[in-house]
Amino acid sequence: MVQKTHPVNTLKQLRGLLPSTADYQGARQSWRGDLMAGITVGIVALPLALAFGVSSGAGAQAGLITAVVAGLVAALFGGSHVQVSGPTGAMVVVLGPIVAVHGVQVVAAISVMAGVLVICAGVLRLGRTVAYIPWPVIEGFTLGIAVIIFLQQVPSAFGVAAGHSTNAAIAAVQGLASVDRTTAAATLAVVLLAVLIMIATPRIYAKLPGSIVAIVAATALAELLHLPVARIGELPSALPAPALPGLSWDTLALLAGPAVTIAALAAIESLLSARVASAMTEAGAYDGDRELVGQGLASVAAGFFGGMPATGAIARTAVNVRSGGRTRISAMTHSLVLLGVVYLATGPVSRVPLAALAGILMFTAVRMVSAATVRSILRSTRADAAVFVVTALVTVSFDLIVAVEIGILAAAFFALRTLAKSSGVHREELPGEPAPGDSGIALFRIDGALFFGTAERVLERVNGIRDVHVVILRLSQLEALDATGANVLSDMVRTLERRGVSVLVKGIQPRHLSLMTTMGVLRALSHGHHLFEDLDEAVAYARQQVANQHRTLPGAPREPRAGQIGA
Repeated sequence: MVQKTHPVNTLKQLRGLLPSTADYQGARQSWRGDLMAGITVGIVALPLALAFGVSSGAGAQAGLITAVVAGLVAALFGGSHVQVSGPTGAMVVVLGPIVAVHGVQVVAAISVMAGVLVICAGVLRLGRTVAYIPWPVIEGFTLGIAVIIFLQQVPSAFGVAAGHSTNAAIAAVQGLASVDRTTAAATLAVVLLAVLIMIATPRIYAKLPGSIVAIVAATALAELLHLPVARIGELPSALPAPALPGLSWDTLALLAGPAVTIAALAAIESLLSARVASAMTEAGAYDGDRELVGQGLASVAAGFFGGMPATGAIARTAVNVRSGGRTRISAMTHSLVLLGVVYLATGPVSRVPLAALAGILMFTAVRMVSAATVRSILRSTRADAAVFVVTALVTVSFDLIVAVEIGILAAAFFALRTLAKSSGVHREELPGEPAPGDSGIALFRIDGALFFGTAERVLERVNGIRDVHVVILRLSQLEALDATGANVLSDMVRTLERRGVSVLVKGIQPRHLSLMTTMGVLRALSHGHHLFEDLDEAVAYARQQVANQHRTLPGAPREPRAGQIGA
């Protein structure tokens, strides 16, 4: 019978996806720290928002608008108290090829479409799906993203446009074919300066954001020396008026596939970031379903203002937590700081060299990869190392979502193989003192998991037994059973009984009884008395059969009594 959901419970669940006063518990004690953390994150986020906007092809203004609008909406509606959202490197990796193929005019529409899909995922309670992604897949995915982000900046570092290929490596090589030495020298100098400053600044003063120092220094150098380097260009001095992007049926059909990819990526990255943030702070656990709703609304809102899809940003969230952010006030403050830049400082920001942003992103990409983590995975098990490498290679070579899918499939394959190796059938010695006729009795213990990956091997082993009159199947240590395994047990019993071998079954666990009954295991036994709770009783019964040289006991087959089945 299907259990009906009461309307009151449904409304309660939906209400749990919306903001409440409980979101600001502790704000009276932490508001000062939240404000300072928000200002810090806003300063750190500014160059990243600009850089990711440029790198995606949507433009610096799209990155800045997304950081403001999506950051504020996600802070209000999201399921994490400390998550900071906006444009991210992973989203740039996916969005860049889409812009290259369909043009920048589709960014707002695809942001709204992907946002709606993420909202639906939250309403459908899919917020815990990230727990099923293995760690090697996540790390391989992160490594692949870092490599792509670095490769995407190579053309900008040399002052040339990227190639037409949607593959970052190929596009970088195509772009380098048109390098001009004079321009390349100037842009490389700016890149090098930005990287050196980002390396040195934390060592001089840990709380000073190196990315801001790098941008100021690189811009000043370019202005004073009149370097021939490309600049960000004109930025809006105010937020544009919200408008619904054109969403005709043709547009929906054209962008359906890319929108699903972006939605999947936004959901995965946001949930991963929220999970990391939850482990870093005592601000409380996150609500995965509400986080999806909040991130979906953030992307929809960003699309209305001409922005790009947004996700939770792991790096900015970590800065928020380390800077003292404990409530949503810090993420909101971060957005307001960036909003102040839009209204007060777009002139100076427009003069920032693109090469400086390229240097910042290159440095960020390198820092995304932990050498210690890579070594740990590669030294763990061959299966985990293979999953990690395959996921990273597929991410760089093909597509991020395909990489996650292949990584999960590879991890599942290796997990099933390990489970199959740990499961199986073992012939055991009969308990107690040896008795005449024991050579005609075979005792098999089936343990671990009897499923589609192990069933055939168990069938071959037991059916291959010869010169015995009775087979005892010991199932009390069988942990997992699927339909394939139960069907194989049924075939095994029928095959042995047809050969004149009596089959006794010991210790069917209650949780497996229904499946075994359905698949005909019990009906295949020649007699209902061939089920036992105790091994000694089963062995004694088998010895009696051998001694009397009988293949079966008299009586019609019947279903077992309740007391005959035990764990």
